[in-house]
Amino acid sequence: MTDDPFENEVVRIPITDVMDLHTVPPREVEAVVEEYLNEANRMGLKALRIIHGRGMGVQRDIVRKVLERTPFVAAFGDAPAEAGGWGATVVTLV
Repeated sequence: MTDDPFENEVVRIPITDVMDLHTVPPREVEAVVEEYLNEANRMGLKALRIIHGRGMGVQRDIVRKVLERTPFVAAFGDAPAEAGGWGATVVTLV
């Protein structure tokens, strides 16, 4: 047990067509992306952009593995250069 009163606090993130993962701890990226996709789909969003950064590609790989196994994802790929290039993934939902 820690003395941090916020350790287990649920953080509500507004769902929009863009999600920036820069503030998400790496160990939580997979679960956060799964939940984001579910909520975006539930809300009827069809075009998304997930910003994972360029770095070494670890978060990008995690994001794309989640996208590959999500049945309501129709397509995904690198964002256009003006929208982040390979530092972001654009997603189309069915």
